[in-house]
Amino acid sequence: MLDKITPLILTYNEAPNIHRTLQCLTWAKTIVVIDSYSTDKTLEILYSTPQVKVFQRKFDSFAAQCNYGLGKISSQWVLSLDADYVLTDELIEELKVLQAETEVSSYSLKFKYCVFGKPLYNTLLPPRTVLYRKENAVYKDDGHAHRVSVKGESGKLSSYIHHDDRKSLTRWLWAQDRYVAIEVKKITSTSNNELSLSDRIRKQKILAPLIIFFYCLIFKGGIFDGWHGWYYAFQRMLVETLLSIRLIEFEKLDK
Repeated sequence: MLDKITPLILTYNEAPNIHRTLQCLTWAKTIVVIDSYSTDKTLEILYSTPQVKVFQRKFDSFAAQCNYGLGKISSQWVLSLDADYVLTDELIEELKVLQAETEVSSYSLKFKYCVFGKPLYNTLLPPRTVLYRKENAVYKDDGHAHRVSVKGESGKLSSYIHHDDRKSLTRWLWAQDRYVAIEVKKITSTSNNELSLSDRIRKQKILAPLIIFFYCLIFKGGIFDGWHGWYYAFQRMLVETLLSIRLIEFEKLDK
């Protein structure tokens, strides 16, 4: 089935990551990349890979970027990836034996979050639909994230993708602050009965950072990962703290 799949990747200043992602896609005839006018060495790395086709588009939302990318793909199947996703050998072997002609229209799989290259015991990353028929798919925004809606039956892959972001802390904080601002807009504009339990807890501001720290470290087993697990727990707590501060700021400025 590999010859019927086109990887789709979004990029913006992903020089620390994109080379490792591309190294796992040497089997692909074509790789479609939608770049939001990167200013680092991302484009240089992309253009050095023969099967990569780069299209540049000003970023407005993740869903819009992905839907634009779908229009540039001619294959039957799409493999949707972030620029810091690394395919495991097990996943590539699993993709090889999948049948292209099947009633299944999409496949989801689980992720292993990596801290400085080390996969963690467990993380907060939920399964995500990454492989789907192009003709049945459309993307929609969901807070700072994006989701693909695919008509038809869905299946699950047993292998993992590694989420291995090596960007600097400065760049990571910049991205998280942008994501948090979008999450604040979602939380404050949605009625409580329509919010998930986690978002209702977040809306209370005080408890969420502490809950997420102990949830990552104890419930998710981060303590078994040594300092990598502590790093991840502190990282997630920092994001929730930023969200709480942004919520307080919104409430005070909105009065």
